[in-house]
Amino acid sequence: MRWVSAFRTTGSVCNGKPGRSERTVRTPEAVENVRAAILRSPKRSACRYSQTLQMSDRSFRRILHEDLHFHPYKLQIVQEIRPRDWVARETFCLTMRDLLRQNPQMLHTILMSDEAHFELWGSVNKQNMRYWSDGNPHELHIKPLHSSRVTVWCGVASFGIIGPYFFEDDRGVAVTVTSERYLKMLQDFVLPQLGMVDVDVEQLWFQQDGATSHTARICMDFLRQTFSGRVISRFGDISWPPRSPNLSCADFFLWGHLKQEVFRTRCATIPELKDRIRTAVGNVPGNMLRRVMASFQRRLDECVVQRGHHLTGVIFKK
Repeated sequence: MRWVSAFRTTGSVCNGKPGRSERTVRTPEAVENVRAAILRSPKRSACRYSQTLQMSDRSFRRILHEDLHFHPYKLQIVQEIRPRDWVARETFCLTMRDLLRQNPQMLHTILMSDEAHFELWGSVNKQNMRYWSDGNPHELHIKPLHSSRVTVWCGVASFGIIGPYFFEDDRGVAVTVTSERYLKMLQDFVLPQLGMVDVDVEQLWFQQDGATSHTARICMDFLRQTFSGRVISRFGDISWPPRSPNLSCADFFLWGHLKQEVFRTRCATIPELKDRIRTAVGNVPGNMLRRVMASFQRRLDECVVQRGHHLTGVIFKK
């Protein structure tokens, strides 16, 4: 009799609460109201919308996903590119693209360099930090005001990674990168390391950003003498565009990859942090570096298409 009663009431014999009627708020009018609200303010939260439209959060999300087929796309954070940088970026990419078309092997003779800071504290994703308990434990996550860190330089190329080199004093404490220290690194570390790999320095292109310590006169004189006609830098043979980390292999690949490997577990000491960095650099496979340089070439093409603006085709993987 319950089955018969349920069938007469709801049109179904499925189990349900007695006397439950087939009601829904997902009417065509409700769907259109949700569509209009979302199109009016797409950045507003779903919870706020459900309250404004006076419907349950579950019903609102079902309309979004099942009726409208909307998806909550995550915003991508990128570095600011100023309008005056657009022309410089496009010019650089056109120049590099023409050179690579004339000599495809040039892609494997570019050494892209940069520095980065690795803090002993590592990085913390607070969104995933929880403490499950039947009462609030008032747990505090303490972070030091001045975390110990190391300053690392690396050069990235398809034939391998030159480095890491740590800018530090005689006590092993990280120091600021000055033009004198940068020149000393180039003379005492980079050139000997290049001599140990199978690469012709006479054909090698050296890239660096426009940091003051990099482009000081003493550094640029050394680079022009060592890499005659093959310096990619501010004041170099090919001008490197400012605010362009999305074109540098060290920025768009190496530092993120190394930090992911180094901080899988927390480091206890600076020597341990250095050892992890060395190990992570040594474990980068050659085929990965070749794919990175191919990505650099694709980024040149995308930058030309975007007229020097952000590389949306790379960011959103068209």
